Amino acid sequence: MPEDRTGAHLEARRRAAPNGRDPAAPQDGGRDELRGDTGSFRLSYRAGGATGGQPVAPEYPSRVDLHTHSCRSDGILEPRVLVDAAAATGVRVLALVDHDTLAGVRELSSMGARGLPLDLVPGVEINTVAAGVGGLSEGELHILGLGVDPDDEAFEAALESQRRSRSARFSKIVARLRELGLPIDEGVAALRTAPGSSLGRPQVARLLVAAGYAPSVDAAMRDLLAHGRAAYVPRQGLGPGEAIAAIRAAGGLPTLAHFPDAPARRDLVVDLIAVGLGGLEVHYRHFDRETVGEMAGLARTLRLVPTGGSDYHGDDETYAQAHATLFVPDEDAAALLGALGRGLGGPAAGARSAP
Repeated sequence: MPEDRTGAHLEARRRAAPNGRDPAAPQDGGRDELRGDTGSFRLSYRAGGATGGQPVAPEYPSRVDLHTHSCRSDGILEPRVLVDAAAATGVRVLALVDHDTLAGVRELSSMGARGLPLDLVPGVEINTVAAGVGGLSEGELHILGLGVDPDDEAFEAALESQRRSRSARFSKIVARLRELGLPIDEGVAALRTAPGSSLGRPQVARLLVAAGYAPSVDAAMRDLLAHGRAAYVPRQGLGPGEAIAAIRAAGGLPTLAHFPDAPARRDLVVDLIAVGLGGLEVHYRHFDRETVGEMAGLARTLRLVPTGGSDYHGDDETYAQAHATLFVPDEDAAALLGALGRGLGGPAAGARSAP
């Protein structure tokens, strides 16, 4: 696969601009201010996209969730169990965006629209390697592919390559843990994954907890598996431009996920738009109220489709608990469906605003 030069291009463009600034970026000296001549932004990419201000108060129970994960990647629920749990809270439009796999989407789609209690948006999340872009958490940008065609053979080939890279990384992490005196080989041997599933660090973290090496999944991720920690192994795979192109070719909307620094890094977002980015995750459950406002403003200015979701995995909460703090307006589903040029089959198709 040809090298994705998007990241290197973005960094070169920034360095070539006056004072290290992209001319398209805001010039008010605000949140996008650079720190000296180091080329890194004052705001780093906060882990998991979490922000710490005043939380968003849901205006009404969310009928839309465009970011969830099942056990076909790093969630804990079977795809149908996840769908039923979401429907039980009142969700009517749900996107399953497992990492680098559409296995769960295909399982659900095989049931047919009449067999599901809500409208399903087929999706995927790709953790892209943004080589050459400074100030990113672990050097990654996460791109959602919303509304992709699950039967697109070229897209599936790209995802299969991603899964092979994930499997190789998984094995390297397990070997490194063994060297550190933290073997999880018995747990790995007992893993049972469905065909087409993808492996990642959360599965390793759960095995570390089960073996008594960490008190929680979050602690295992933070203290052992995160960038700069003893068991960290760099990711290999698609760059952001490659992922965006592949999603577009599969009929989907490429959306930048849980990136709260987007307003401060407008230049980066603008260049991603130039290679096909079409959406921005605005109503992310872990964003505070101020961040949501800034993200919404950026999406309007750059004419990006706003999306939102819970990013539910299930390690420390039920879906109902996650849903209680989730607010994704109905308009996000309507905007997504409009951008995709299609409708869904159930009652939430063309979702309308709540009274």
